[in-house]
Amino acid sequence: MTDKAPTKHTIPGKLNLAIAVGQTVGLLSLLAFSGQTDSFLVLGLLTLAYALLMNSTYALLHEAEHGLLHMNRKLNDLCGAILALFFPAPFHLLRQGHIGHHLRNRSDDEAFDFYFEGESKVWKYLQFYGILTGLFWVTVVASNFIALFLPKLLTARWADFDRPTQSLLESLNPRYMRLIRIEAVAAFILHFSWALLWDIPPGHYILLLCGFGFLWSTLQYVHHYGTERSVLKGAKNLRTWKWLDRLWLNHNWHKNHHAHPLTPWNQLPDIGSEGDGEQERLLKAYLIMWKGPRLTNERVNNHYAGKIIR
Repeated sequence: MTDKAPTKHTIPGKLNLAIAVGQTVGLLSLLAFSGQTDSFLVLGLLTLAYALLMNSTYALLHEAEHGLLHMNRKLNDLCGAILALFFPAPFHLLRQGHIGHHLRNRSDDEAFDFYFEGESKVWKYLQFYGILTGLFWVTVVASNFIALFLPKLLTARWADFDRPTQSLLESLNPRYMRLIRIEAVAAFILHFSWALLWDIPPGHYILLLCGFGFLWSTLQYVHHYGTERSVLKGAKNLRTWKWLDRLWLNHNWHKNHHAHPLTPWNQLPDIGSEGDGEQERLLKAYLIMWKGPRLTNERVNNHYAGKIIR
């Protein structure tokens, strides 16, 4: 592995590091404050603030997954691992899942808004509405427990009942398992320590984390629902408030990102061919998703099936 990220674009490394420091201080402050209040209103505001800021943190974590947080790859991955602790989930597991998403996008191996003849409609609906209601985040957080206590569940042998899950697990690289387990331990230790240090009631702590988890999960397929069944074109840019777009590091310019995955966040709005600009509003796209998955006979093969993430 080289120390240089493979990109022809200029990575705003110093800016990203400054943002990462600000995000870390902000998240820790919100967690600490949550232990100092008994007001439901204040706790609700803290939960909202944590969800918004943590989604910004995930956007920077997403840059690290692509090697775009910093040109120095070791520093890039270290920052990504630290930010992932707030998720909380192992960075090297999140990274493999996301890079695999770029390979499987809109193929039969990752078309959550469709089900095929012979598949369980009930399971597809449960899976899809789990994404919309926050359960997807819960399953990712559960990966900490799985990596430590049930690592065999991170292999594809048991998942033949669900093609997307099986395809994800087949792409995982065993070389990262030790790192994944170390990161899982770090997540447990840090969150437990923070809760004790600031005497945060468990309910308050869980509320802040779950507020983020719900928001993050609902956004995970909103940029892909109903789009062209193409790895590169199967995404859409979504419009929201400018301040939110900046806070979330242009993460809603998702069609541009899939077409140009090695372009840093600060350049995403400026790339793409005519017609790649903003489209529908984020909230409208989210509400449309509640129509749920649909039956289809169209098959799209994953040309990267069997590829192990490096």
